[in-house]
Amino acid sequence: MHQGIGLDVFNALPERKAMHALYECCNSYALARELVRGRAYVDHDALFRRADAALFELPESAVDQILDACPDIGRRPRSARSQYEPCAVWDDDADLMAELGAASRRYSQRYGFAFVMYVDGHCARDVLAAINNRMQHDAEMERKILRNELAKIGRSRLERMLGPEGGFHNW
Repeated sequence: MHQGIGLDVFNALPERKAMHALYECCNSYALARELVRGRAYVDHDALFRRADAALFELPESAVDQILDACPDIGRRPRSARSQYEPCAVWDDDADLMAELGAASRRYSQRYGFAFVMYVDGHCARDVLAAINNRMQHDAEMERKILRNELAKIGRSRLERMLGPEGGFHNW
């Protein structure tokens, strides 16, 4: 994955390389293409705002394609440690992970798409609570929440791709 390349380098990348870097962030050819067309961005926020706007303009079929690349909650190997580390109350709780997987399957059956949540700073218990809470929504509301979560995930990936505002200092 492209990491810490800086905004100036991103703006100057040839179209094909910029597409590749953005596709790694958003898992959507249509979204990556739209963001490449919007270059040159004056700052990180301009890119983030355009990414959010473009995501919310995508048709549902394009959002479903993004979802195809998202891992199922509770099915990722070692997910208790790697994805949800911040929760120190538990570590390798197989029962909790099984409950999380079952809740994720119920969610998918109800809505017809996988549960997605920006998990940075959340533990498996938080994710389980979010699934249970979101099961109360109607499908239209849940699609809106889904796009918001995808936007948060996309922003974090774009931030990682760009690195800090102003770039890294060369030694």
